[in-house]
Amino acid sequence: MDTVDATVEKLWAQCLSRGASGIQGLARFFRRLDRDGNRRLDAGELQRGLAELGLVLGKAEAEGVCRRWDRDSSGTLDLEEFLRALRPPMSQAREAVIAAAFTKLDRSGDGVVTVDDLRGVYSGCAHPKVRSGEWTEEEVLRRFLDNFDSSEKDGQVTLAEFQDYYSGVSASVGTDEEFMAMVTSAWRL
Repeated sequence: MDTVDATVEKLWAQCLSRGASGIQGLARFFRRLDRDGNRRLDAGELQRGLAELGLVLGKAEAEGVCRRWDRDSSGTLDLEEFLRALRPPMSQAREAVIAAAFTKLDRSGDGVVTVDDLRGVYSGCAHPKVRSGEWTEEEVLRRFLDNFDSSEKDGQVTLAEFQDYYSGVSASVGTDEEFMAMVTSAWRL
């Protein structure tokens, strides 16, 4: 195992030790470090941030981590790619229950979940903001859908985006049984 892999292993172990909020908490922490809002960190920002978390890296190690996920040779680390890389792979059982939930939502069967698809499965009319007149049912469903959508928020969620969302959730759930029960219950599968 090279030093970058060892560093990622240490960071992953630290995330798991924090329980359900491990990777999500790390994501929030890294976004705070991203002072210019470009969703990227250079090696120095990464090094300082990890030191705050108790994971001290040398300059060369921090640069190695950045290089590992630097997709565009900019010398910086894309936060989403890095956080995705920290997530452990999902089992086939987890992937299957996520696919089943997606299929339930994708009423049109076109491989994309939209507000129209959601309307066939869920109603937003009981939402407090709809009841108060602050939002329409369409707005509630769109905001709900945005939870699963990528950073572009185009109003369409693909299976890959849905899986990506649940990959982050999965990293915080210890066993397949717990994860499957949670997804099954949430989507009434």
